[in-house]
Amino acid sequence: MSNNKVIIKIERCKGCGFCVGECKEHIIRLSKDINKLGYNYAEIIDMSKCTGCTYCALSCPEAIIKVIKED
Repeated sequence: MSNNKVIIKIERCKGCGFCVGECKEHIIRLSKDINKLGYNYAEIIDMSKCTGCTYCALSCPEAIIKVIKED
């Protein structure tokens, strides 16, 4: 079980899906709901599987994803 944490500023997400494609653990998806900008935003499915790799944050063109690694 992971203690890592991914924080996504969903109200600023434009739903590009880059983070979804970069997540090797397949724990990110685009939601069925929309944010205030009118986009389906990225959401975490299962935080316990996060390895803390930061690929999601590095791939985000809006820089709205933060990964907190817990050892």
